[in-house]
Amino acid sequence: MDTSRIQHLIEDGLAAMRLAEPAGLAVALSAYIALLEKWNQAYNLTAVRVPEEMVPRHIMDSLVLLPFLAAGRVLDVGTGAGLPGLVLALARPGQDFVLLDASGKKTRFVEHAAERLGLKNVTVVKSRVEEHDDPEGFAMVVTRAFASIADIIRAAGRQLRPGGVMLVMKGSFPEDELLALPPGWRLQAVHRLKVPGLRAERHLLEFCREEDAK
Repeated sequence: MDTSRIQHLIEDGLAAMRLAEPAGLAVALSAYIALLEKWNQAYNLTAVRVPEEMVPRHIMDSLVLLPFLAAGRVLDVGTGAGLPGLVLALARPGQDFVLLDASGKKTRFVEHAAERLGLKNVTVVKSRVEEHDDPEGFAMVVTRAFASIADIIRAAGRQLRPGGVMLVMKGSFPEDELLALPPGWRLQAVHRLKVPGLRAERHLLEFCREEDAK
C-alpha cells in the first residue's frame, strides 16, 4: 500500500468536507486502512479491496456523519470492520463509542485496530443488538443500514436514552421503507449527503420517538 498516497487522498477529502479534525487524523486513518487491507486478505472483512477505493467508500462515507453527531455516548450497530464507528472515534477522541457486531472475526479486527491506533474511547461488543443490554443507554445510535429501517428501529430502538436520535445511512432515498415505520417513531430529518470521491447517492435519516419529536 502506498501510505503517502492514501494519506494525501484522505487529506484532500477532509479539506473538501471542511472538517475541523484533530491533529494527526489523516495519519491515523491511513494506518487504519493499512490494517484493514492486511486483515481483509485473510478474513474478508469488506468487499472493497483497493486501499484507494477505501478512502471514499469507507473513510469519507463515515466522516460525513460528523456534523450530525450529538454529544454523548454513541452506539454503532453492525459496525463490521469499524464503520462508521471506529472512524468517527478517531475524529472525536473526546466522545465515547460502542461498536457492536455479531461477527467474531469482525469484532476481533476492530479490537485489534482500536488497540493499535491507541483509541481509549472505543468499546467493542460482540453481540446481536437485540441481545445487547446497556443500562446507561445511548444519546445516539448510528448504522450504515444493515436491514430495513423498520427492522433497524425494532432491533436497536430500545438502546436509545429518552431524547436520543437514531441515524440511519442509506443509498437512494428509501421512500417505501418509510411507509412501514414502527408505531411511536418519527422521521425527524433527512439529509442528502455529498461524499468526496463518491458518485453514488447517500442519504442520512434521523429518527426519534414520537414523544421526543422537536
